[in-house]
Amino acid sequence: MSKELDRIPIGKVRRASKFVTTGAKVGANYVKAYSKAAFKGKLDQNELDNDNARDIYDSLSELKGSALKMAQLLSMDQNVLPKAYSDKFAMAQYSAPPLSYPLVKKTFIENLGKEPNEIFDVFGKTASNAASMGQVHKAELNGQKLAVKVQYPGVADSIKSDLKLAKPFALKLMNVKGKDVDPYMNEVEEKLLEEADYNLELRQSMDFAQKCKTINGVFFPTYLPELSSHQILTMSWLKGEPIGAWMKREQKQDDRNKLGQILWNFYMFQMHTLRMMHADPHPGNFIIDEQNNLGVIDFGCIKHIPNDFYEAYFELANYEVLNNPERVNQLFRQLEIIRSSDTEKDVKIVTRMFTDLIRLLSRPFNQGHFDFSDDTYFTEIYLKGEAISKDPEMSRLQARGSRHFIYFNRTFFGLYNILHSLKAEVDCSKNGVT
Repeated sequence: MSKELDRIPIGKVRRASKFVTTGAKVGANYVKAYSKAAFKGKLDQNELDNDNARDIYDSLSELKGSALKMAQLLSMDQNVLPKAYSDKFAMAQYSAPPLSYPLVKKTFIENLGKEPNEIFDVFGKTASNAASMGQVHKAELNGQKLAVKVQYPGVADSIKSDLKLAKPFALKLMNVKGKDVDPYMNEVEEKLLEEADYNLELRQSMDFAQKCKTINGVFFPTYLPELSSHQILTMSWLKGEPIGAWMKREQKQDDRNKLGQILWNFYMFQMHTLRMMHADPHPGNFIIDEQNNLGVIDFGCIKHIPNDFYEAYFELANYEVLNNPERVNQLFRQLEIIRSSDTEKDVKIVTRMFTDLIRLLSRPFNQGHFDFSDDTYFTEIYLKGEAISKDPEMSRLQARGSRHFIYFNRTFFGLYNILHSLKAEVDCSKNGVT
């Protein structure tokens, strides 16, 4: 666990000054890198990326909230950022610097009117896990072990201003224009505001657990509304180990396959039956018990899927449809991949590139049984993403598609990456059968 923070910049001016200071550090890194290049005759891009990733992450860690959450979201897609950034930002998923106990106690008094030790029989003063928008403490009450999630001060109030301040960094890293990403930034802002509302998360968590209780191999915490509030969420402690730790140990292939199938069934049930999904599939949100069942936590980020988007998206996942140019054109327009203002040349470029990409990403659906341990498949995905990011024509035509792609694709990339780390073989023809 990183060193505890005694304070978080809350005011707009203080948070803005932190971004300015970070920008100055990044500028200094560029000066240093190009000065070295002048002597060596070559720019060390890896060193520059590492220096910038360290300074940006350190600043975002102090700011917490939406700024750090954006880093976490970007880290989940290995094709968006240079490796140095994605590796460093991935720390936001489960090992961000925690708050000190006095700040935690202050949050309890403001929300529940009492200090933690006046509510629980036992309350761990040191966080067991700290992420982008909150941290978790172990507690006990009447013999029951509990997990208590405490939101960082100022998270909800700073979301809108933070996103405006972080936007230039994101645009620079992803090499896109501001006006092209406004619909997507609005989508992110909307979901982050929802994540900052623990009352909403409590309702969503209980609803999701109820609707998914029939899925074999999946289990959920029990939530305690009477010990929860806008900034505090209390639930039973799930016994087991994080999936990241489980995957690092030697495991039988059958167990890896079983867990991979549970994950697949869980997500397909959400998409095809519920038309909503747990849109934050990173390793920190999954616990594995002794029977290799899947415990699911953190339902702050739930994406509801509009029917028209769902139908068009999954129709395109069918190779027969992808081989029908007329239908592809109709669906691409429906999903805002092709715009009414596009020239004939633009339509051809976008159609070719996105058809190839969708064909690649939908391969598991079309093959049925799929081996996610296949490194060549994920290398193909990486190379395709790199080709799109470096294609000058696609650079001109970037930021395509409905705003719903943001969390939908993020969910699939997260799911695919976990299945790849699991090295699991999965029957992808299943649509979430229980």
